[in-house]
Amino acid sequence: MILIIVGGLTRLTDSGLSITNWEIFTGILPPLNQQEWLDYFKLYKQIPEYKQINFDMSLSEFKIIFWWEYAHRILARFTVIIFVVPMTFFILNKEIRYQKLTLSLIVCFLFFLQGFLGWYMVKSGLVNNVDVSHFRLAMHLFTAIVIYSLLFWLLLNYQHSYLLLKLNNSNIALIILLIVTYIQIIFGAFVSGLDAGLIYQTWPLMNESFIANDIDINSIFSLESLSTHSYIQFYHRILAYLILIIFIVSYLNNLKNKVIAVKYFNYIFLAIIFQIILGILTLLSGLNIFLASFHQIGSILLISTILLAIYKSSNLIDNKDLRD
Repeated sequence: MILIIVGGLTRLTDSGLSITNWEIFTGILPPLNQQEWLDYFKLYKQIPEYKQINFDMSLSEFKIIFWWEYAHRILARFTVIIFVVPMTFFILNKEIRYQKLTLSLIVCFLFFLQGFLGWYMVKSGLVNNVDVSHFRLAMHLFTAIVIYSLLFWLLLNYQHSYLLLKLNNSNIALIILLIVTYIQIIFGAFVSGLDAGLIYQTWPLMNESFIANDIDINSIFSLESLSTHSYIQFYHRILAYLILIIFIVSYLNNLKNKVIAVKYFNYIFLAIIFQIILGILTLLSGLNIFLASFHQIGSILLISTILLAIYKSSNLIDNKDLRD
């Protein structure tokens, strides 16, 4: 969670391009003397972001954005170590059952894929653009959320010898809610990558219309719309409303079938309201960095509450003696 939060702040502070080399095995230690700082700064001066935007940046200002990116990379390394080392130990001692071993290996693979995606994202902002590709940013964030989700699911199932997941009429709405929330996170990354929140900083209307005047309904499903600020903000708003509607359907379905305790839906509801309020405040504040960061944290909490409810529905369906 901390890694995702720091990654979000790295993006919000425009710090992601401060280290222009991948440094797989190097870069563990930060610059230790003035010359090393100047070397890193010299590399940064060669990219478009510095030449077109930060051309008057001082070394002390560069150090601020450097530390954000450095912290993100060090946390990434540390997170992989504290997962891979114990996993290797348990594998060698044959203490992981087949299902959990498979999921653990998938998480391990995704960790290393995530490292590549991080560099693939940074690389898109080093040659011709002053910023990274919002598509690559979305891939990087989405993979992080998937890793978190799998880890959280493993944590929920730590008492079971197998992974509980039962797809049926009782929890299908929750699973749909989870999928749409993942899609919303992707579009949230699009909004962040394009700075699409800097336009139409009003709610519930986009200036004076529910659908902004520069949005053509005939082009709403075009590929070009995925790179257009107004369309992306509109999609992000609509998906938020859709998530609320799906939650209500899921809640009513649970009342009918009485699968899990209502409190788990209360957790989801609070997370959704928290997200909506933070999204609105972030927009109205002109993208205040603290509100934007809390908005991203809210997405993690929302995913967690939905996964918890799905786990409980699977758990209680298979084990009636474990009902709340």
